[in-house]
Amino acid sequence: MTQQIPLAWFGGRIATGLRDVTSDLTALDSRGWWAVLMTFEGDAVCARFGDVREGRPPATSWRGPSRSSWISSLDRIAYTAAVERVRELIAAGEVYQVNVCRIASAPMPDSGHVDVVGLAQALEGGNPAPHQGLIRLPAQEVHVVTASPELFVSRQANRLVSRPIKGTAADGQGFLPKDRDENVMIVDLVRNDLGRVCRTGSVHVEELCAVEQHPGLSHLVSTVSGDLEAGTGWAQIMGALFPPGSVTGAPKSSALRAIRALETQPRGPYCGAVGWVDADRGTAELAVGIRTFWLAGGRLHLGTGAGITWASEPDAEWAETELKAARLLAVASGSWNG
Repeated sequence: MTQQIPLAWFGGRIATGLRDVTSDLTALDSRGWWAVLMTFEGDAVCARFGDVREGRPPATSWRGPSRSSWISSLDRIAYTAAVERVRELIAAGEVYQVNVCRIASAPMPDSGHVDVVGLAQALEGGNPAPHQGLIRLPAQEVHVVTASPELFVSRQANRLVSRPIKGTAADGQGFLPKDRDENVMIVDLVRNDLGRVCRTGSVHVEELCAVEQHPGLSHLVSTVSGDLEAGTGWAQIMGALFPPGSVTGAPKSSALRAIRALETQPRGPYCGAVGWVDADRGTAELAVGIRTFWLAGGRLHLGTGAGITWASEPDAEWAETELKAARLLAVASGSWNG
């Protein structure tokens, strides 16, 4: 890969001048502006940058994989079988909901000359999202671009907010009763997670099952907030909230066991957390790592998944994963015409 400087880009701000890189989450309580990536498996990369300003990276070209070259870690037969297995676990009383995911990947046409800045800019035009951004750390082999619609957690001083997404439809009229049930279950889980680090009585559901329009689909989104207990650091926050409830299931511990048994490869950055922490100002915005691409081993990767409940129909859940991925793969492959 050609020489590239470390940088991060979130919320209209570009960060350069790399100072430190660590996996220690307690560093986020110290000082400075940090780009943060956590894989679904819990591996953290925290990068402190010295120069953070309004702006954007210079325009960069992007040539991604051909649309026909993508393969999935679970094909349709394997994925629908996983859905059926989750329904069996629900019937046995072991779990209420499990988010089952698969990873699509494709070889880059020229892995030695690729810059994810170009992909981020393509997504900005073809799939704009509330939590768009990228982290590029060549020495750590981190090349991640997100077009996430979902807020994992934001922080303003002692105030934490999470906005879990559960329920997806092609348009705002297409939601099923199952979608609302999913959302309510995960909101309860997020309330409990926030309650582990927030003052008793401060956790509230500000909005339940609001319909949000996103490029090519609609989501049900809820908002949960709470006031952080004094003296609580980022290691404790992430220990309580991570991995995000919307991409695991309920109860979380049982859902994670099912995920480990059913999914055939690690999720990596997909369904983890990606964003920034400003330790000096006590602010942060971390998105759930959905609608997120990453480069590894000369291949481009993208995850997609669906929440499975007793009411799930296997072929419909496969179709939901296809819906979530279709526009993104088209943008990454250069076949999206807008």
